[in-house]
Amino acid sequence: MKLDSRWRFDSPGAMPREAIWAFDTLIGKIAAQGDRWTILEHFKSYYAGALGATSSRSSSESWAESDLSNMMGQAADNAPLFIEAFYEGCEALRNDDGLAVPDVGRMNRILVEHSVGYEIRPPALVTVGLHQPIAVPERYRSLDEQAQDIVQQSLQQSEKLLAEGHPRQAVQEILWLMESVATAFKGLSAGETTIEGKYFNKIVQELRTHKKGQTIEQVLGWLTTLHGYLSSPTGGGVRHGADLKSGITIDADVGRLYCNLIRSYVTFLMAEHDRMRRAQ
Repeated sequence: MKLDSRWRFDSPGAMPREAIWAFDTLIGKIAAQGDRWTILEHFKSYYAGALGATSSRSSSESWAESDLSNMMGQAADNAPLFIEAFYEGCEALRNDDGLAVPDVGRMNRILVEHSVGYEIRPPALVTVGLHQPIAVPERYRSLDEQAQDIVQQSLQQSEKLLAEGHPRQAVQEILWLMESVATAFKGLSAGETTIEGKYFNKIVQELRTHKKGQTIEQVLGWLTTLHGYLSSPTGGGVRHGADLKSGITIDADVGRLYCNLIRSYVTFLMAEHDRMRRAQ
């Protein structure tokens, strides 16, 4: 695995304990498919390598499990080398007939769920500590339970797609969420009028008209520009297809940028929705 060479000699940080347990559980599931002792010894050799040591065969299967657990605990002091050991150990088993191993998407979900700060982008391991998702409220006071579930499921699906290396689909999912959140304004009073639009563009246009001179007018302008760019075949190409000759490619970093921008817009829109609802 390609990684910053400095990490091999100076640890940039340790693995969270919960993440260690998650990877240990995956090893258990791999080992359950074949010769458990042999597979445990296999991963022992990779984690010994992460420690700059060699591995000798344990005297029994139970000792192999215990020795592997100890090695993983020690290797966890250096998160990149811990991740590399697991990844390389899985890759070495991937072509074994009948033996299933986790794919990169599954590994990355663990890294995201436990905020480890790294992402596997074969053949490299990269830091993503500066690109964590923008926090959004778990519940919105102005939404009913069904709407709450839709918002949270879409946010989680977007993060899952990013972790699995599908940035375009992640942006597509959260753009759909932003369009859906806009429909929550339908029927709300805006001054002396009521928002009557049924679709994203119409609702946004009405809100801007009735919120002149307010922060939301500017935010909706930025939001509309982003929405139009991402929808265009020569922009993000996530709604109307991409121009195969001049369209852009949404890579992981760009995907995270767009997702975080849209998450921030969704958070602002829902706060504004709550203010407008309470004012009625």
